[in-house]
Amino acid sequence: MEKRKLGPAMSLVLCIALVCLFWGCGMVETDTPKIKDLEYEILEEKDIPQEFLAAMEEKKEAGFKLTYTDKEYLYIAMGYGVQETGGYSISVNECYLTKNAIYFDTTLIGPMKGEKINQVKSYPYIVVRMGYLEKNVVFE
Repeated sequence: MEKRKLGPAMSLVLCIALVCLFWGCGMVETDTPKIKDLEYEILEEKDIPQEFLAAMEEKKEAGFKLTYTDKEYLYIAMGYGVQETGGYSISVNECYLTKNAIYFDTTLIGPMKGEKINQVKSYPYIVVRMGYLEKNVVFE
């Protein structure tokens, strides 16, 4: 059987095809466009459903990213695990809807310099409640 060599033009076409093929593999869209910011309310402990509060309590030492629904509301919780002192707060940076999911981003804010700090372990967390949406939640 005789082997055939590719001519220079055919080699160039093959190389371009391979580059285009691999280029397309790297062009996967990772960002899903925001549809809208979501309205939510930050809850106090007394307003959190007991079943959800119990699940948070079990995971508070290590931290958690949890959701809960009662078909009327969606609850989203972010816990930062054990901290050696008190004085922490949490800010919600973003909470928005995309075609496929709800994105939820928070930041743990440490005690301010010079602030009197309670020297006892704390377990900072935040829980927000919004109208029920049947979407996955992505914690950023």
